[in-house]
Amino acid sequence: MQTQRLRVDPDHLDLPESIKALNCAAGILRNGGTVALPTETVYGLGANALNDNAVARIFSAKQRPSWDPLIVHISSKAMLDTVTLPRSQTAQALIDTFWPGPLTLLVPRTAAVPDAVTAGRPLVGVRMPAHSVARELIRRAGVPIAAPSANRFGHVSPTTADHVLADLDGRIDAVIDAGPTKVGLESTVLDTTTLPMLIYRPGAVTLAQIRAVVGQAELYRESKLTSRHTPEALPSPGVGLRHYAPRARLILVELSGCEERWNTRCARALLAYSSSFPGQRIGVLMPDASGLTLVPPAELEIFPWGNWEQLDTLAQRLFAGLRALDAAGCDVILCPLPPASGVGLALRDRLHKAAVSTDAE
Repeated sequence: MQTQRLRVDPDHLDLPESIKALNCAAGILRNGGTVALPTETVYGLGANALNDNAVARIFSAKQRPSWDPLIVHISSKAMLDTVTLPRSQTAQALIDTFWPGPLTLLVPRTAAVPDAVTAGRPLVGVRMPAHSVARELIRRAGVPIAAPSANRFGHVSPTTADHVLADLDGRIDAVIDAGPTKVGLESTVLDTTTLPMLIYRPGAVTLAQIRAVVGQAELYRESKLTSRHTPEALPSPGVGLRHYAPRARLILVELSGCEERWNTRCARALLAYSSSFPGQRIGVLMPDASGLTLVPPAELEIFPWGNWEQLDTLAQRLFAGLRALDAAGCDVILCPLPPASGVGLALRDRLHKAAVSTDAE
């Protein structure tokens, strides 16, 4: 299979090149093919969510196990009604507040949704993406689109078309190249049928924001059994097992102490770690170190992660950083853990699932 690269300008969807690319991709989706598409979170691997054979191609291309459910992307209320049963008032309040945007809601599904999409469970994850290209593609295709992240199962999620092709070139029909994504982390996933509501996967829509709308909501706590054993079906995408992982060994560093001393403390910890891996190439996800006075050794490969106080920037650049350090041939990647609040919860969730160990200073 030859994977087409279709370029779309997200700011000018009416350009002839953009229209041609969108029509081509929509035709592929209507005919049961697979198209990687940009969303505001990460690039997703899309197929017609109502077509069993098309959905099967997602699992095959990603080498994704059947027990891991997919998220369905829609572009209108009419499309939402084809995949979900009547929703609660609280679910509707969340839709009114956060859609289009990076929030996936687990709601009761209709019979039109194949079992493969939900791993046989009665709830389906649905969201309306905020990305103009994603919504326009879905509208032109005229069908809801199932779309997990467009990478090999368990690998680092893609935030550019190049990342998609690095994993799936020759395994999918096309990828729409509309530049890098803005959020950089997968959507928040919220079960609207429980009390309190459960966040199975934290994201850019935070726990505090959700509580402001619905009152009672909590983070799902995975047991060691859930995270280490292959289940019959996961309750939500992004739960359990190892996800988002680079090829290099990822080691997380939990730093404590005064924020104004962070740069020096981080440098000291990283320098200490680098001496623990003789003969290996060490990569570092390094937040803004403009106040750094220590010089890192030459064997360290530094990825400039961003301002430590701007968690949105760290989120947007996380997966790109992991992929860049992998591409640089690093054997080990060191990453400091952001604070456990707001988007920091989502960052820590992805990093803990991708890492082999965590150490503290």
